Amino acid sequence: MKKTILIIDDEISIRMLLENFLSKTFTVVTRNDGLEGIKYLEEGNMPDLIVADIQMPNLDGYDFIKNVRASGFFKHIPLIMLSGIESSNERVKCLKLGADDYIVKPFNPEELSIRIENLIIRRGI
Repeated sequence: MKKTILIIDDEISIRMLLENFLSKTFTVVTRNDGLEGIKYLEEGNMPDLIVADIQMPNLDGYDFIKNVRASGFFKHIPLIMLSGIESSNERVKCLKLGADDYIVKPFNPEELSIRIENLIIRRGI
């Protein structure tokens, strides 16, 4: 059975790229911003991994990480953050908040796919 990946990004081009690339291996669900992502989770959906942008309207990536990690239901879900900001401070901030990985845009979709697979394998999901 395919693992489910939740992609949260306000850029439709990124959502489409990831959906097209990752859907060969995974079931891909996309949402436009952090608020929609939280709503999806609260509806009882349990993805195997989440890939989320940092800079989004309504609920940004930092607050999204805080919400997910504060939840008893979702805090175990691996979380990879995407960002257009190539800064060690940004990486550290996300990792301290509880993200499992951080990838700078533009990125190679194959690299992201490998990082997803590695996280899923390491977590025994």
